[in-house]
Amino acid sequence: MEHSTLILAHDLGTTGNKASLFAADGALVGSVLAEYPTVYPHPNWAEQQPDDWWDAVCLATRRLLERHDVDPAAIAAVSFSGQMMGCVPLGADGAALRPCIIWADQRAQAQAQYIAERCGSDAVYHRCGHRVSPAYSAPKMLWVREHEPAIYQAARCFLQPKDYIVYRLTGELATDYSDASGTLLFDLTTHTWHAPFLDALEIDPDRLPTPVASTTVVGEVTPEAAAATGLCAGTPVVIGGGDGACAGVGAGVIDPGQAYCNIGTSAWISISSDSPIIDPAQRTFTFCHLHPERYNPMGTMQAAGGARDWAWGLLHQSGIDLDAADDLDKAAAQVPPGAGGVLFLPYLMGERSPYWDPHARAAWLGMAMPTGKRELARAVLEGVALNLRLILVALADQVSGIERIRLIGGGSRSHLWQQILADCFALPVDTLALKSEATAWGAAVAGGVGVGLYTWETASQQAQVIASTDPIPDHVAIYAELAELHQESYAALSPI
Repeated sequence: MEHSTLILAHDLGTTGNKASLFAADGALVGSVLAEYPTVYPHPNWAEQQPDDWWDAVCLATRRLLERHDVDPAAIAAVSFSGQMMGCVPLGADGAALRPCIIWADQRAQAQAQYIAERCGSDAVYHRCGHRVSPAYSAPKMLWVREHEPAIYQAARCFLQPKDYIVYRLTGELATDYSDASGTLLFDLTTHTWHAPFLDALEIDPDRLPTPVASTTVVGEVTPEAAAATGLCAGTPVVIGGGDGACAGVGAGVIDPGQAYCNIGTSAWISISSDSPIIDPAQRTFTFCHLHPERYNPMGTMQAAGGARDWAWGLLHQSGIDLDAADDLDKAAAQVPPGAGGVLFLPYLMGERSPYWDPHARAAWLGMAMPTGKRELARAVLEGVALNLRLILVALADQVSGIERIRLIGGGSRSHLWQQILADCFALPVDTLALKSEATAWGAAVAGGVGVGLYTWETASQQAQVIASTDPIPDHVAIYAELAELHQESYAALSPI
């Protein structure tokens, strides 16, 4: 291959690291996934070993280069997407001092309350763009300080997952604006750590990495890292961004007003904007975009594809395979909108947007003797779509001009779900050629822009719409009515 015309993007996810190679024109050359485990030592705890990430990055890189017979010298840059809102205490010797407390961990509830008291929950939302919650990095840091003081004192720096790998590759301590905006310590408008919050919480700013734009070349692959990964020493390393920010760029959502929906295990709707969106009801939140002059206002729900997988497995009883999943989709498609009078509340893991209620629970409502698996299955797809509609309404209350939604993630493979979403949103839903690779492509764009191989227009061009689903007017009217019932049902069941 021609010298230095490839971008190597690592998508450091919750279940594994996907290494992907993209050509100078943005075409996907190939991908390799290396998995690692999550450990749940106690209820509400979730941890991963940073060394497992490093081993996965090394393994996936070597396999990818070998499988596609790539000269490492052809790689113009390495870039990253990563799971967000983690906490990796790094020791003076460069080793992680304990397992990473990952995004899904909810142990730091007392510490989140402490932040709300010391900094003011409204002040945090307005300054950092997020409600105070144990999901974010600062409460996890404070949990370590309170429960593992020796580790806290020994920590040279607290890093996000992708930033730990960047450190292993380059020896540099840095983070990007998107990951920094998942800490509750970062000023969205000045792009700096917010000193008054650090002072109130007695957090030393020297223990935080330097925040930089996602397209920044933060260092080069060291000789030691080159030996471990098979890369060339001196290869530029671009910091990249959090997985949510990368997914947006991968979906081509860069210009203000553009919107996308990602349905994976969880789901979110996000838009691109010129400024943070402050919702008076605090239903939505804002991360920094990969583009240094943009933001990602969004709302996330806990169980979307996860609710579908749970229901499909339950309805099959004997487990689930792809054919069985397709069969249930086909069966659900035979049921008219409204699922025969059955409503589903998809709150299997509590809920984030729009309710922020960790005690919310799931339910099928309105079942009668004629109710069968077809109706239950369709109700699940509709229940997820109706909750996503609430998120869309919350965003549309603050910004105008949302005219269509791009759909990515595993849920985008279901044609029935596409139609239900279009009908619930009363907007056209576009699907893209890049579905599950969208996040890796976003990371690649950050890398390519960082070394001059791509422009932001390259991202838009590569995120090609291959199909559009228009809303059906009769269905739109039905779902508008059901949306009210859905909200009323949550409100009625919430005290129970």
